[in-house]
Amino acid sequence: MWNNSLPLYRQIANKIKEDIISANLSKGDAIPTEAKLAKNYNASRVTVRQAIKLLVEENLLYRIQGSGTYISHEKIEHNIYKLQGFTEEMIILDNNPSNEILEFQLTKPPDDVQQTLKLSNEDNVYYVKRLRLADKEPLIVEESYLPVNLFPDLSIDVMNKSKYDYIEKKGYQIDKRYGELIPIMPNKEIAEHLLLEKVDPLLFLQAYSTFQDGTIFEYSKIYFHPFKYSFKLVSSKNGE
Repeated sequence: MWNNSLPLYRQIANKIKEDIISANLSKGDAIPTEAKLAKNYNASRVTVRQAIKLLVEENLLYRIQGSGTYISHEKIEHNIYKLQGFTEEMIILDNNPSNEILEFQLTKPPDDVQQTLKLSNEDNVYYVKRLRLADKEPLIVEESYLPVNLFPDLSIDVMNKSKYDYIEKKGYQIDKRYGELIPIMPNKEIAEHLLLEKVDPLLFLQAYSTFQDGTIFEYSKIYFHPFKYSFKLVSSKNGE
């Protein structure tokens, strides 16, 4: 229903919402192109673009670069206080996890990685970059550095599956992850992997993980899709 007391782009935004419901569209479905919407609503593409921008800001829609505009999914609520692997998290949420190996190499660690992992100048690491997907949708780009002396048999096949499952089957007991979560603008490569417009900010986690004996076994950089992830925590006041 049109409401002439509202700016035209807001009227169109409301009409798009109504049409999504009436067409029984669901999460992940594409909406019509800007050109088709402009024709349907007898409006300019600039006005339609404003309406779509409003709905993106409301998290009803999201854009994929070079592809189109889609109905948003409910964001994955990631508990930052719970240490669990991506595969485990997706299975619990009844999503189908998969990995795409972007890089896998045996190399000398950068200085900051060497210091964090407490390695000598002679030690090597595996550097692995993975695109992590659920139901074939990209959610995370993950860069991992793992000491060769701890995981001499690490392979692409292993990293195509669950890294934590592999580590625990070797008898190690994973304990804690220490990290810093900050908002950043993605570079072109990250934006392309996550199918983002380059202007979309995301959350970036830089972290290292330890075994129960205190051994640091991994240094990682994780880039989370901004429209598919939210982070939750529970706070309490002492004495209450």
